[in-house]
Amino acid sequence: MKDLNGYIKILLILMIVSIAACETKKVKPGAPSGDSSSDQIQKGRYKQDRDGGPDVDVDLSHIPDAIPRKENRTLAGNKNPYTIMGTTYHLIKDEASYKERGYASWYGKKFNGFKTSNGEIYDMYAMTAAHKTLPIPSYVRVTNVENGRTVVVRVNDRGPFHAGRVIDLSYAAAQRIGIHKAGTGLVDVEIVMPNDQPAIPRRAEVKQPQNITESVLPANTFLQIAAFSSLDSAKKYAASLATQLTFFPVIHSDLAPKEIHRVRVGPFKTTQELQNARDQLAKLNLLDVHLVYVK
Repeated sequence: MKDLNGYIKILLILMIVSIAACETKKVKPGAPSGDSSSDQIQKGRYKQDRDGGPDVDVDLSHIPDAIPRKENRTLAGNKNPYTIMGTTYHLIKDEASYKERGYASWYGKKFNGFKTSNGEIYDMYAMTAAHKTLPIPSYVRVTNVENGRTVVVRVNDRGPFHAGRVIDLSYAAAQRIGIHKAGTGLVDVEIVMPNDQPAIPRRAEVKQPQNITESVLPANTFLQIAAFSSLDSAKKYAASLATQLTFFPVIHSDLAPKEIHRVRVGPFKTTQELQNARDQLAKLNLLDVHLVYVK
């Protein structure tokens, strides 16, 4: 009888140890992993409620732009078409001439550490973005229309699935162009090909009547061609360009925080004028030009 009681006690101890071991293997809520619990958590990642940035302000100005490079594109993140929340999206067949204006938003710590659409891990402190229809990966230059600040990001995720928004930036990218506090901002998004060549081969465009509202550009829209620390050098360069362009170059100078003289062409009133200037500059092999809005 004593032996039987001892045997029962041993069985009870083993059962308690086994239950404790099972409890320690449970995945903590929100912890990313490769099991089914993590998969269920991952499915809710597009819900934007209660998202946010760092608990304290962090200066991320030292983080460099994404550097465009040739990458192999796989099926990861490039399912075509795909359906989210009842809406079906088709990927852009040829992104070489992609350019769009719309509202950008950003996503932060709620998604930090979880998988992006192509299986990479989202890092809110890296220069990345989510886009609905560009191939993954792609690189785009995002320009804040209000202040002219720009950032180059690598698209490795899908979204934003909100009406009126064209791109979802990482927290670092949103801070770079100054929309992290407001949450959203009007931006220009333009494809950037490898070797950082924003001026890219373009399809033939159908000329639109100049009275179409969407063809009108914001006031003081320029293309920036070069910048010099010497005003004399900037004047000489502008003079040489003036003989080769139908658009007269202008110089915009700033003396603080350091002296800089920017050579630009413009202002342009319509998208057709802007495209004509791009074409002329491309013939001079001036490809690294930037769209800016001067206040």
